[in-house]
Amino acid sequence: MLYLFLEMQKRLLLGHPQLGITLGRLCQQLIENHNSFENTVLLGLQPRGTFLAKRIQLKLEQLTGKQIQLGLLDTTFFRDDFRRRDSPVKANETKIDFLIEGKQVILIDDVFYTGRSVRAALDAMTAFGRPDKVELLSLVVRKYAKHVPIYPDYVGKEVNTLDTQKVLVQWTEQEAIEEDNVWLIKNED
Repeated sequence: MLYLFLEMQKRLLLGHPQLGITLGRLCQQLIENHNSFENTVLLGLQPRGTFLAKRIQLKLEQLTGKQIQLGLLDTTFFRDDFRRRDSPVKANETKIDFLIEGKQVILIDDVFYTGRSVRAALDAMTAFGRPDKVELLSLVVRKYAKHVPIYPDYVGKEVNTLDTQKVLVQWTEQEAIEEDNVWLIKNED
């Protein structure tokens, strides 16, 4: 009975093979819009968007045969809720070894919720130059929760969620699991 209750608390949104198909579709859309990727770079948002960004980079390089620049961007100190937390926030590493001046930048995050992380990313990336264009790719978009007028250009899946729910993206590189999964779960906060 407890097992049945726990299973009701989570629902699989994307698993194998749908997740792989979704990643392939997102990469095809990027290729259609960026062709040679000569002037395009990828920025994965720390911490969880970096796993998706690395997957996208690998898949794009396989499909195009070209090397594509990837950076990792931490937005911790640029968030508007930074000082509102009860305990100190641990920052992640920003690792961008190229300038984005005049480049087309694709920000990549696993879950788009309110848009506040993306707004912070727009502020944080200005330290690396002024891009020509910025686009956003999100694996999952939580509908009806936007706080700022931002929406991804590339969307893997849209889901209706309640404030009491959370989208959990699990990658094999990150956790001891056999397959990648995206779950809708009851928020424990």
